[in-house]
Amino acid sequence: MKKHFKRLAHYNKWANERIYDAAATLDVEDYFADRRAFFRSVHGTLNHILAIDKLWFGRFTGNLYALPSFDVILHDNLVDLRAAREAFDDHIADVVHGLDESRIRGVFRWITTEGEPYASTLDRCLTQIFNHQTHHRGQVHTLLNQLTGEAPPIDFFLCMNDDFDEKDETQ
Repeated sequence: MKKHFKRLAHYNKWANERIYDAAATLDVEDYFADRRAFFRSVHGTLNHILAIDKLWFGRFTGNLYALPSFDVILHDNLVDLRAAREAFDDHIADVVHGLDESRIRGVFRWITTEGEPYASTLDRCLTQIFNHQTHHRGQVHTLLNQLTGEAPPIDFFLCMNDDFDEKDETQ
């Protein structure tokens, strides 16, 4: 099961690099414009993905992150946001690499953003966060396609066939 989450961490970093590269080609007005997406703009959506990653991985590591709101703007420009995203993607990979199978399959308890205690298995929580990233990254992908006519492909198989180190996958 760990191998599965290592693949997803690798894919997450790869897809984010492609999305951020494409976002960097937008003019400032398009990047920040309210496009009626759930988090309004490309910038708002990218901030949301990072904020929720910080929330969940803070729970996983015990380095809790108090989410001020679901639409918090962590960084007010693409350069700083991208640097934070790249660093956090490395953190995600490190956390996943450090997990063992018993912890992944074990019960995980946390307090929800509404202050309620909750429990599930860690594998379900990891699946939730990787799915959340994909969901909102897909929204950014749509916005990029609408704005430029050509968003980069971010299919999982392109990543795995492109540069995934199969030797590392077996660890």
